[in-house]
Amino acid sequence: MIPRFLARQGWTAWHAAAALALAAAGAWLTREAWKDIYHIASTDTEQSHVLLVPVVAAWMFWARRLRLRNCPPGGEYIGPLAVGLGWALSWYGYHHAVQSLWHFGAVLVVLGAVLTVVGKHVLFRFLPAVAVLVFLVPVPGSVRQAVSLPLQSMGAATTHAILETFGVGVERSGNLLTINGINVAVAEACNGMRMVFAVVLVSYAFAFGMPLRNSMRLVVLAASPLAALACNIVRLIPTVLLHGHASPRVAETFHDAAGWLMLPCAFLLLLGVVRVLQWAQVPVNRYSLAYQ
Repeated sequence: MIPRFLARQGWTAWHAAAALALAAAGAWLTREAWKDIYHIASTDTEQSHVLLVPVVAAWMFWARRLRLRNCPPGGEYIGPLAVGLGWALSWYGYHHAVQSLWHFGAVLVVLGAVLTVVGKHVLFRFLPAVAVLVFLVPVPGSVRQAVSLPLQSMGAATTHAILETFGVGVERSGNLLTINGINVAVAEACNGMRMVFAVVLVSYAFAFGMPLRNSMRLVVLAASPLAALACNIVRLIPTVLLHGHASPRVAETFHDAAGWLMLPCAFLLLLGVVRVLQWAQVPVNRYSLAYQ
C-alpha cells in the first residue's frame, strides 16, 4: 500500500520494488568498488564520514517527502544515461588507477538504476538529497594533504595563543607544542582532518535541511572548514592539557571520543549563527520545507 497522494500521481508498489531490485543489481555489478569504499571508510578514520552519508541522504529525502506530490513517474531515460556514464567512469578509473573515478562511477551506476524507475522529476525535486551521495566517494589523498597542512599550522598557532592567554606555560616550535616537558605534535592525529570532511557533510545537511536562501547556503558551505577548525581547537586545548598533566592513555582516549562530539557541536554552532542573523533581522530564510 502507498499513500493516496502518490497513487494519484501514478505511483504503485511496483515502482518501489523495481527501484530496489535495480539498485541491488547495480550494487552487485559494481560490488568490488563498494567493498573498497566500505573498507576505506571502516578502517581509515579520516574517511569515516562516508558511513554517515546514507543517514544524511535518507533524512534529507524524508524532509522533502511531500514533494513527491509533484513528481509523477516519467523521464526514465535519464537513468540509463547515468548508468552508462557511471559504468564508463568506473571502468576508466579501475583500469587507469584513478580510485575516485572508480568509486564515483559505482555510485552513479546505482543512482542511475533507481532513476531508471523513478524518473527525472524525482531527481530534480530531490537534487540536494541526491547530490549528497558525492560524499560516498572517499577523498583523494592529494585533497586531504592540501587541507591538512594549513589546518596543522592554524590549529597549533591558535591553540598556543589561547593557552598562553590564560597563563598556561606552553612552548611552540612549528606544529609541535610542549607543555610540562611533554611534546604534543599537532600532526595527522590532531590537525582536524579526521573531522573536517565530516563537518563539511554536516554543514551541507544543515544548509539544505533548513529553509535558507541560496546565498546563505553558500556562506554555510564556504565556512564549513572554519567551523571544523574552530571545533578542532576546542578539542585540542583540553587534549594538550591532558597530555601535560595526565597519562597519555587518558589524553588519547579523550581526543578520540571528543572527535565525534564535535559534529553535534558544529551543527549547534551553525544553528546559533543562523539564529543570531535572524535576531539581527538579516534575511536568511527562503521558503519552508515540506515538514514546516
